[in-house]
Amino acid sequence: MMDDGWPASSRERQVTLLEMLDRLLNRGVVVAGDVTLSVADVDLIYLGLRLLISSVETAREWGVRSVVE
Repeated sequence: MMDDGWPASSRERQVTLLEMLDRLLNRGVVVAGDVTLSVADVDLIYLGLRLLISSVETAREWGVRSVVE
């Protein structure tokens, strides 16, 4: 038994950055967030952010139309 400070499950399967990026692009991910700039409890600026990260192939499977075709 090796005690390197990592849980046994982490030692069994380490994922490289390239593998993680490949999985992310193949499955796709949606990031959503809201930003509000306020002064003295008065909302001045509101930004609604929606970001889709995927490969072109995955986006086409989802029916996302490309801006550049």
